[in-house]
Amino acid sequence: MLTYPKGDNPLTTLIHPTAVIHPKAQIDPTVEVGPYAVIGDQVKIGAQTTIGPHVVIEGPTEIGENNRIFPSAVIGLDPQDLKYKGAPSRVKIGNGNTIREFVTVNKATHADEVTEIGNNNLLMAYVHVAHNCVIEDHVIIANAVALAGHVHIESRAVIGGVLGIHQFVRIGRNAMLGGMSRIDRDAPPFMMIEGNPSRVRSLNLVGLRRAGLTTEDVGYLKKAFRLLYRSDLTLQQALEKLESFDNNEYSQYLRHFLQLSTTGEKRRGPIPGNN
Repeated sequence: MLTYPKGDNPLTTLIHPTAVIHPKAQIDPTVEVGPYAVIGDQVKIGAQTTIGPHVVIEGPTEIGENNRIFPSAVIGLDPQDLKYKGAPSRVKIGNGNTIREFVTVNKATHADEVTEIGNNNLLMAYVHVAHNCVIEDHVIIANAVALAGHVHIESRAVIGGVLGIHQFVRIGRNAMLGGMSRIDRDAPPFMMIEGNPSRVRSLNLVGLRRAGLTTEDVGYLKKAFRLLYRSDLTLQQALEKLESFDNNEYSQYLRHFLQLSTTGEKRRGPIPGNN
């Protein structure tokens, strides 16, 4: 743990003397704040979180416990959205996240809306999280990924580097997106997706096993994959057949995700398969 000399107050020894912190910011005494960091009004930071040098955090922003925020990250500034008119929107970040160098997280566009990051996520350097995005838990986002507004990434997804995700797109749980892909539609859960234009290539078998799915569960998803992406059935026909899969939790979740997927009027439906 780093300590910085700042008078005789034991509650301020973890704050570098060059840091600029608004007097109304609520910072737990165990938070470390590095040189030249700037923390504004209406910011709340939980215990054991580390704020690196030159980090900028503006409010309203709430950051939980045990987060590591690396140098030059910028959190809670206005969204890059022409519809934004100064509304009191916010950013909320959970616990145990690692936010690497030069990550940007913008607050939401309209009043009472939120850009939200859950727990135990890794955002590598130069990731951009735009207004109204939601990142659930245990998500890995590699370097130089740009999330447009209103993107929703479900838990345990893995996002390869140097790619863009179109606004309003949803990334399903346990999906893996290949680096440098173009993601302009919903990415189905449990799948490996890659390309420009992107296609579903296979099941994310390694990710499923790491997530603790049983052999039986993976077997159901293999059958679902063949119906959806390796048969001559239309999407609707394949979804109807999936409905009879003994109510398996994972295959039914996949069916439900695809039934709800629209991804915009001009980009109907989820990312297709490679057949």
